[in-house]
Amino acid sequence: MSEIRIPEVGLVLLVGVSGSGKSSFAAKHFGGFEVLSSDMFRGLVGNDPSDQSVTPAAFEALNFVAGKRLEAGLLTVVDATNVQQSAREKLVEVARAQDCLVSAIVLDLPVNLCLERNAVRGGGAVAPAVIDRQHRALKKSLRSMRKEGFARVHVLSTEDEIEQAVIHRHKLLNDFRDQHGPFDVIGDVHGCLDELLMLLGSLGYVVVRDEQGRAVDAEHPEGRRVIFVGDLVDRGPDSAGVLRLAMGMVGNGHALSVPGNHEDKLVRALRGRKVSLTGGLDATMEQLAAQEEGFARRVADFCDSLVSHLVLDDGKLVIAHAGLLENYHGRASGRVRAFALYGQVTGELDDYGMPVRHPWANEYRGDAAVLYGHTPVTEVAWINNTACLDTGCVFGGALSAMRHPEREVIQVQALRKYCEPGRPLQSPRGPEREPGVLSMEDVSGVRFLKAEGLGTVKINEAQAAGALETMSRFAIDPRWLRYLPPTMSPAESSAQPGYLEHPQEAFEYFRRQGVTQLVCEEKHMGSRAVMLLARDPGRFEAPDGWLGALHTRTGRQFLDSEQEHLVLKQAHEAVERAGLWDELGSEWLMLDGELMPWSLKAEPLIKDTYASVAASAIAATDASVAALERAATGGIDVQGLLSRTRTRQSNAKAFRESYRRYVGSADDLRFAAFQVLAAEGQSFETRDHGWHLEISGRLVAAGPELFANTRHLRVDLEQDSDVEAAVKRWESLTVAGSEGMVVKPWQNLTKAKRGWVQPGIKVRGREYLRLIYGPDYLEEGNLERLRQRATDKKRNRALHEYILGLEALRLTSAGSPLWKVHQMVFGVLALESEPLDPRL
Repeated sequence: MSEIRIPEVGLVLLVGVSGSGKSSFAAKHFGGFEVLSSDMFRGLVGNDPSDQSVTPAAFEALNFVAGKRLEAGLLTVVDATNVQQSAREKLVEVARAQDCLVSAIVLDLPVNLCLERNAVRGGGAVAPAVIDRQHRALKKSLRSMRKEGFARVHVLSTEDEIEQAVIHRHKLLNDFRDQHGPFDVIGDVHGCLDELLMLLGSLGYVVVRDEQGRAVDAEHPEGRRVIFVGDLVDRGPDSAGVLRLAMGMVGNGHALSVPGNHEDKLVRALRGRKVSLTGGLDATMEQLAAQEEGFARRVADFCDSLVSHLVLDDGKLVIAHAGLLENYHGRASGRVRAFALYGQVTGELDDYGMPVRHPWANEYRGDAAVLYGHTPVTEVAWINNTACLDTGCVFGGALSAMRHPEREVIQVQALRKYCEPGRPLQSPRGPEREPGVLSMEDVSGVRFLKAEGLGTVKINEAQAAGALETMSRFAIDPRWLRYLPPTMSPAESSAQPGYLEHPQEAFEYFRRQGVTQLVCEEKHMGSRAVMLLARDPGRFEAPDGWLGALHTRTGRQFLDSEQEHLVLKQAHEAVERAGLWDELGSEWLMLDGELMPWSLKAEPLIKDTYASVAASAIAATDASVAALERAATGGIDVQGLLSRTRTRQSNAKAFRESYRRYVGSADDLRFAAFQVLAAEGQSFETRDHGWHLEISGRLVAAGPELFANTRHLRVDLEQDSDVEAAVKRWESLTVAGSEGMVVKPWQNLTKAKRGWVQPGIKVRGREYLRLIYGPDYLEEGNLERLRQRATDKKRNRALHEYILGLEALRLTSAGSPLWKVHQMVFGVLALESEPLDPRL
């Protein structure tokens, strides 16, 4: 039996002359989609599998498909003669481009047997001279094929060997996805044995020593395991002791390790290769020479056996000495190993004469957490789901470990400085930056904005450009623009006659999410507004006398400066009387709400659009009705047209009434605060809506001249009476002129099995929707067209805006630099710039 080992992910070339049985072999051992046949691709591009004239086009298509399969991490088998090096060379290049291993299975049968088989193939036979030429090319290739970049070349020379062959698919050496920890990942040790022993003790490991008192193993009573990120050796006082302990832990199953660039150089030195004894390697070689016989050889074998990187915990964790790009995870090639060992440099030298390293972590967007070392930093910090654990122990810093999956950092300080660094330790976040200085780089081009614990949101270039236009021309000072509220997703279209939106669809959405406890809040006919109140202007770098800001949902100032000051002064007094400053322990707070009347912001829209549309529609329909009534009196049959025109007349007057009820004067200004967003050191998205609405009620009681109440009703979807009451409340609100209501999860920020739940679903009333869709929207044909709307994209965008808004609040409350907050606020505005279905 011939066992043929191939990696689970990679490229396999079947090599053999026509008639050697490659297609039969492929069909026996591989799946139908795994095999790419040259004959099949000739048929695809030329309608004839035997048409040799289309061979170049066929292989161009085959190579493309092979590349896409390898990119997706799928085993790919190429069934072609592949007897010439030029043909194999192109396929090897395809695999290398995807950092995949290439194997060859050669069917080297006697040429006479291949000729006999070919003779009985009928229309699929090739000329005997072709087979003879292929056979000579194959024999020539066998002498040098192993040098062409193949990981393995398997040669089967008889029919029995081919018949008895067994394909064994094995995991790549870096594939540890079935190992789930828990792990303790330790940064660069660099020969600091005492600190390593101290750290292991802090982590709870019990150290085992031999007769000479040397540490040879360490085991955790709870089964945790260590993972070393490499650079165990050089510069420190006892590289041999560190190696002895690490090798013992790995050998006994208590640790894993990847190689560092210092181990890579050490192996070459121990194997007799010519290397420069710099970077502490000279001391390490001396220490190893002083150990017992055979120790240095075991060290060389151990370090040489280490795999460039490890993929663990179902792919959730990747360990590589210098870090690793996402598309290199689980791949095997020279450049993957080089990146894992040495990282990526720009080709420049810094002021200390050392290579400038490319900040790959700033661009990383992978789901797997990447833990690494190599470049000493001042602290362990998460950058886009990556963290560097080399905190410069050998340079007098600390030896650090990251617990996985807990993400807890454990450190011990270096006992002393053993070596001077080539340059000062750097912050993992890059050069220090003035916290209040904004940069175009923060908000231009494609951006991936990560909200800790909530997700990552992509901003494309067009969205960023749209937001930049709005932000630069209309937004208030970014020092005071700390939050933008998300768009509100509507309910799905209602199937009930005469309705486009109805509460039942909102309730059904939350039922599907498994959320049964809701609150239904009146949707005021005002303008969404954010109110920032501050007793200490210096907290927001504002001038003396500054009380805060009141801005729209797109960051624009609502009122002129004088009127805004008066409103904010009223709000300050109400917050003081309500006792919120002391209760929240903060000198500032931020409120989300509605500013009324709607006409405060929408007056130009009302005058220039709604009023003119209503006036012209009413004048036209009045005149048309009068003319048709005269015609009917004169005996002309116009009843059908007259009836339709009267309906349009009625609709136009209803449209006028719809906007008139929302017109008011500045003297009627009210702010309905329905949520407390943030204060110093805290954001409140995890407080239930009962807490928020109770504070809203206290503000109304303390400042009725400014604050307005938000009528609401708590609903348990498992109680039919609650649902019925909520529907009746919505009907009564909308008949009385309210815009409608917003249905929210009672618990506020809520996560279901499928992800985060919408923070609110708006359900608007019949008459209000005339303003959105026009006077005649309830006509059956119009209503049916409007119902053909998809809410998925709107809801997806609403969630992304919500996530970025929450991160902006958290960053503000934590006192994070303005540029970080501004990125999130800008992201919300960027998402808003993308047009959506106008039916929503």
